[in-house]
Amino acid sequence: ATGGALFVLAGLAVALAEERLFALWFVAGAAGVFVVLWGAARGIMALAARAPRVRSPELRLALANIHRPGAPTPAVVLSLGLGLTLLVTVSLINGNLTGEITRDLPDRAPAFFFVDIQPDQIDALETLVTSSDGVTGFNRVPMLRGKIAAVNGVSSEELTVAQDAQWALRGDRGITYSQTLPEGSSIVRGAWWAEDYAGPPLVSFGEDLAQGFGIDIGDTITVNVLGREITAEVANTRQIDWTNLGINFVLVFSPGLLSSAPHTVLATVEMGGGAATEEALEREVTSQFPNITSVRVREALEAVNSLLENFAMAVRATGGVTLAAGILVLAGAMAAGFRSRVRDAVVLKVLGATRGRILGIYVREYAALGLATALVAALAGTAAAWVVITVVMEMPWRFLPGTVALTVVAAALVTVALGLLGTWRALSVPSAPVLRVD
Repeated sequence: ATGGALFVLAGLAVALAEERLFALWFVAGAAGVFVVLWGAARGIMALAARAPRVRSPELRLALANIHRPGAPTPAVVLSLGLGLTLLVTVSLINGNLTGEITRDLPDRAPAFFFVDIQPDQIDALETLVTSSDGVTGFNRVPMLRGKIAAVNGVSSEELTVAQDAQWALRGDRGITYSQTLPEGSSIVRGAWWAEDYAGPPLVSFGEDLAQGFGIDIGDTITVNVLGREITAEVANTRQIDWTNLGINFVLVFSPGLLSSAPHTVLATVEMGGGAATEEALEREVTSQFPNITSVRVREALEAVNSLLENFAMAVRATGGVTLAAGILVLAGAMAAGFRSRVRDAVVLKVLGATRGRILGIYVREYAALGLATALVAALAGTAAAWVVITVVMEMPWRFLPGTVALTVVAAALVTVALGLLGTWRALSVPSAPVLRVD
């Protein structure tokens, strides 16, 4: 019945989800986590059984309780492990993202983006900006808008591209032209054109997008710019570092045909000196050039960080519900083993053990179980967070020992508290009725 209920629940999760493939992977991941936790529980029991003989009788009995027949070890690991793994994963992901946004990105990112700059304004703007206090860098790039119309003669409506590359076919894309390789890019395939190149149009493609499109060197791409279709040969592909938040484009054309097309200029400003200096420059620029729009990177990062905090809070709440459900399962397992705990306590009391020593045995047992479960969850959660940060998001990884340590300690305390709640009742049961029944 339990297996059937799980099968129906998994089927409903997949059938009712908007992204069924994602839901299917979720179900498979959850099943995999339970298999890992079950294996971890068996491993903990095997280690406890093979542990060297210790001199403390309390600790020796606690280790025996972990691997004995009917031990609560599988229930503890399975019920608490999933929720703890989720909490560790979310906490590490959020900590890495928050650290990147609030600590690392502001040091690399420009202070401003200025957009909608007309070509006849750019020289005057550069003079104004570079003469202002605190400005350490100014970068400008021509910018046009264009829609990918065809690849190798196949129209965009008929193209088959990878799912993570389909965004490039939706609407217009920002494009530019350049004589030199843009800063923050490195050539992966092909070669950059000469600075004095004046031949047919060439284009440089972002490597990730080229992989999604299945594009190779020598292929052609057609872009519709202001109603005119321009076909260019792919000269090279680039790996783009987006983490510096500088100016970069997926499509970079060779100078020539696009140079004479109507376009605007995009500029970035690097500054030091704090928010007051940035505000003074922004007021000066917008007062002299009302048509230019300024985007303060500091405010954008703060907004993104706020969204991440809200997201992390929501997922932590989900993890809390999962952990609460696990605690209920664990409480049920403890209740199911109450009879055996009573019998153990009575036998120990008859043999001369005091209530304090019996309590010490159970404290050691539950503390060991909680720590073992938390360590398993910490390892699994850290591995999952590392995959998300480095493989999925392609960001630098930073291990956060404080977050993991807090989870380990909290799990041990929760397990000890729940275990003692049931054990205290077992210690209070009179010995005579139990001995008569047994």
